[in-house]
Amino acid sequence: METNGHDIEKAHSRASWAGKLLKYGVPPVITAGLCLLLFKDIDPAEMWHTIRTECDFRWIWLNILLNIAAHVARAARWQIQLRALDIRPSLWQLTLSIFGTYAVNLVFPRLGEVWRTGYIAERQRAPFSKVFGSMVAERLSDTIVVGTVSLLTFLVAGSQFRAYLDQFPSAAERIAGFATSPVLWGVFIAVAFTVVWMVFRHPDNRFVAAGRRLWRGLWEGFSVIAGMPGKGRWLFYTGCLWCCYFTALWCAFESFPLTAETLSAHGLTALLVCFVLTSLSMGVPSNGGIGPYQWAMVFGLGLYSVPGLTKEYATTFANLVMGVSTAMLIALGIFTFICIAFSRRNAK
Repeated sequence: METNGHDIEKAHSRASWAGKLLKYGVPPVITAGLCLLLFKDIDPAEMWHTIRTECDFRWIWLNILLNIAAHVARAARWQIQLRALDIRPSLWQLTLSIFGTYAVNLVFPRLGEVWRTGYIAERQRAPFSKVFGSMVAERLSDTIVVGTVSLLTFLVAGSQFRAYLDQFPSAAERIAGFATSPVLWGVFIAVAFTVVWMVFRHPDNRFVAAGRRLWRGLWEGFSVIAGMPGKGRWLFYTGCLWCCYFTALWCAFESFPLTAETLSAHGLTALLVCFVLTSLSMGVPSNGGIGPYQWAMVFGLGLYSVPGLTKEYATTFANLVMGVSTAMLIALGIFTFICIAFSRRNAK
């Protein structure tokens, strides 16, 4: 019995280490791999020369201010949800939690959301599960926004995507073949059947129980949004949040001559396509979106024909935008943790 218990403990330990490796080891590998591919054919000296001679940093400063405003709007929106749960942190505390979230995600992807939940739960002496449920609902509402905007964008800009894919017929055929693969759909159906069978035949299984708890938390979070007071203000802050992100990207486009020319030649559709692609890229497990973001931006700009807008130029633009964003998040993270340290020192 002792031997069996020891073996079970070792198995749990190995599973725990494997889970941590997948959670914290895979994103840095993806980030590093994509960055290496991105810089493979890029001359760093030429990239810096393009940035120094062509970038108008006044637009970049506006980009930074708008991104910070988006974080504050996110904090104000979350405050409405938490008050509906009778949890009343100040806007300052919530803003610090948002700043800290993105800084933590640069080092440990997806852990930032857990950190901000713990920070607010500790400061307000509130149940972690309730705060976590409201955070999950807040993030899923963003997923719905991105999904809706993505669908509209692909409908509006479908001709550009088709024209681009026509340049690479073999790639288009592979994509179509993958989407219609009987193996893919067979695996999907088998997984769905297995999940349904587990839920109904083994309701006490620990994975099924964990899934039920997660579903209850998500449902509770969304039910709070549906019945909470201040839904109008919640929608207003949601609009402000995404308008700030969109306008920030517009400012970034205006900072370089050829990306500004892309806007002049193709209108806001080009900006919307790049906005959607870069937003979707944040779903790829990586450190703060570094790597996937640049690839998404380069792909989006490649859909539009502008003289001189080469892949190298687009990569330079994407690297500057992501580099500035990363530097901003690091600075805000340092500011946040200094403020938290002083606050705890004064409390003691």
